[in-house]
Amino acid sequence: MKKHNSSAFYSLMALVGGIFWGFSGTCGQYLFQVKGFDSGWLTAMRLLSSGLILVVIAVLSAPRDLFSLLRSGKDLLLTIAFGIIGIVPCQYCYLTAIQYSNSGTATVLQYLGPVMIMLLVCLKELRLPTVVEAAAVVLAICGTFLIATHGNLHALMISKESLFWGLFSAVGYVLYAIIPTGLMTRHSSVVVSGLGMIFGSIPMLLLIRPWQTVVSFDAESWLVMAGIVIIGTVLAYTMFMHSIGGIGPAKASLIACIEPVAATLFSAVWLHTTFAKIDLVGFAMIVGTVILLTYLPKKQQRREIRQF
Repeated sequence: MKKHNSSAFYSLMALVGGIFWGFSGTCGQYLFQVKGFDSGWLTAMRLLSSGLILVVIAVLSAPRDLFSLLRSGKDLLLTIAFGIIGIVPCQYCYLTAIQYSNSGTATVLQYLGPVMIMLLVCLKELRLPTVVEAAAVVLAICGTFLIATHGNLHALMISKESLFWGLFSAVGYVLYAIIPTGLMTRHSSVVVSGLGMIFGSIPMLLLIRPWQTVVSFDAESWLVMAGIVIIGTVLAYTMFMHSIGGIGPAKASLIACIEPVAATLFSAVWLHTTFAKIDLVGFAMIVGTVILLTYLPKKQQRREIRQF
């Protein structure tokens, strides 16, 4: 009975974490559409604020691990690479896709990332996809086609910019997932992610120079920013990582697939974004790819995670 209750608790954490991620995307859409924020500015400030909070948590919960990483030249360089090459493309492309479209569409397009990872593994192993993997690819392609064209080969139903940044956010997801795999086995995920966010924020701050940007900050803007940083980044991430420890990565990832559903619902209810029925079919197809890939044999999942 205790084991059952514990499993339900960790499952709930994964569910709430996914909902918080979806909420975060809609908060970004609000700042873009209502407050006139820029995705570059928001990315820089989100990474810096979230990174600082996670590092403070690391100092309180795992100080030895934090200083162990900082003293290791190899791991420190890898963490810097993770921040600049992994976290920045993942976050910036995702938020820019939201700026050109909406949180639901951008989140679903980013969910093409797991399919890209699977195809890279097949290429590295010089093999054809399995039946399940091939089905996931077909669903991903069909879902993207429906979202982009609504079935009309001669017209795009979303802007070229939103499609471009949405697809590149999926590429960013791949880099975000691949680069820190070794680091995560040697150090706490909070330590790696916190430092990675801070290192990633540095080039963004230098390029964007947010201190030179005039931003209309009122009470609503502060609240929404807090929603992105605290609820949609720090809490969502820590809850998801704790759920992995309780029920495993496959089940936690499956439950966290609520994220694009939550983003779509928040966008529709809060910001009155309209979605065609065919959009929802495309969304379901892409989410279905992630669900399919979580049902790969456990040995194959572990092999794919360690391929890079």
